[in-house]
Amino acid sequence: MSWQTYVDDHLMCEIDGQHLTAAAIIGHDGSVWAQSASFPKLTPQEITGIMNDFAEPGSLAPTGLYLGSAKYMVIQGEPTVVIRGKKGSGGVTIKKTNQALIFGIYEEPMAPGQCNMVVERLGDYLIDQGL
Repeated sequence: MSWQTYVDDHLMCEIDGQHLTAAAIIGHDGSVWAQSASFPKLTPQEITGIMNDFAEPGSLAPTGLYLGSAKYMVIQGEPTVVIRGKKGSGGVTIKKTNQALIFGIYEEPMAPGQCNMVVERLGDYLIDQGL
C-alpha cells in the first residue's frame, strides 16, 4: 500500500459524518511521505520544533506549535508520543512513530477526540509494523 493511500483512506476517511481538514505522514527528517492537498507546507524549523518537543516534552508550550506559519496552542498530549494543539474551533494531533510523524488537522464540527482516534490508531498500527 502506498503512503498516499494511508492518508486518503485512513486519515481523510469519514468518522461519524466528519472528516479531517488536512493530514500528512512526514518523516522525522521532514521529508513528506504523503499528504492531503490542503496540508500546509511545513518549514524545516517547524519540523525541528516538533521533533524537539517529542525529545523534550513541553519545549513548544511557551512559543506555540507552528504548522505552515499557523500558530496552535499546545494542549495536553502524551510526552514523547503525541502532541496536541488547538487553534480557534479546530486543532491538530501529531503522533510519532519509529520513523514518521502522523498529522491530523481538524475544524469543528469534528471533535478533538475524533481526530485523536484517527491519527493515533494509524500511528499505533505503523508502530506495530515497525515503522
